[in-house]
Amino acid sequence: MQIRHTLPILAISGFLFASYTIVSSNQPLPIAPVAAEPAASPYKSFIAGAGIVEAKSRNISIGTALSGLVTRVAVEVGDQVEAGTPLFYLDDREARAELAVKKADLARVRAGLIEARAMLRDSKSLSDLVESLADQRAVSSEEVLRRHNTLRISKTRLNSAETAIQQAEAQLASTQTTLDLLIVRAPVSGQILQVNIRPGEFAQAGFLTTPLMLMGNLDQLHVRVDIDENDAWRFDRHSRAVAYLRGNRDFSVELTPAYVEPYVIPKQSLTGDSTEQVDTRVLQALYSFDRKQLPVYVGQQMDVFIEVRNQPDNSDDAAI
Repeated sequence: MQIRHTLPILAISGFLFASYTIVSSNQPLPIAPVAAEPAASPYKSFIAGAGIVEAKSRNISIGTALSGLVTRVAVEVGDQVEAGTPLFYLDDREARAELAVKKADLARVRAGLIEARAMLRDSKSLSDLVESLADQRAVSSEEVLRRHNTLRISKTRLNSAETAIQQAEAQLASTQTTLDLLIVRAPVSGQILQVNIRPGEFAQAGFLTTPLMLMGNLDQLHVRVDIDENDAWRFDRHSRAVAYLRGNRDFSVELTPAYVEPYVIPKQSLTGDSTEQVDTRVLQALYSFDRKQLPVYVGQQMDVFIEVRNQPDNSDDAAI
């Protein structure tokens, strides 16, 4: 009797539990609160675009003209440097050895120049002595011819020695240039943003996906704004513009037009990888602002709104 009543009770209990599970799982999930409210345009008609902060001088990727082993890195991230300041040094032992050889070659050809000049003076003296004789019969014509030829040979040797001097000096200057190129210097005054090279590592010349160093002039910051090509005709560089800090719309700054790059290019994603692209072309406009007005860093994204003047209010506003 107990088994006969237990099985229906278990079946009913299972049915009720399954029904409760189905009903509870179909309940709508609560909407998660927004971490940060998106920025809103202060203008009635506007163009919206994503902007990225960069240095006034643009972000300069430091490379090297010659490949070599890094022996010393002279700067650290955050250092303020002047134009021409050494950033890092490459191994110069081979170049210095070659420089010593070139200096010795220059000293040798200079000695040869002194010798050629002495021989020319001697040959000219002997030739002038023959020419000054009152009686030309005192010296055979063969001797006169020999002395004239010796003078010509001496002049040729002097010209050759002078040419050798120029060649040796050029080779010495070439080696000195190589030594100078083994010291990578700052092209402009600015701040070091990244250091991606360490002593003992090999610095490769040419294009690199990751630059050896990154620097820029941060006296004033620029915002590079991507304007969709469909909105390019609505854009006026003299219109007002404002930028909001991505993630906190309470931070904003009025922008001053810097310049527009008059070439529409494929839009690049702002992930930092310059090889990623989408099927959109954009016009890039740059605006400047005082870095003291906003706590931003180079590479940070901003929401930019550019006022559109003399446009109907019902026109579609561009999305970021």
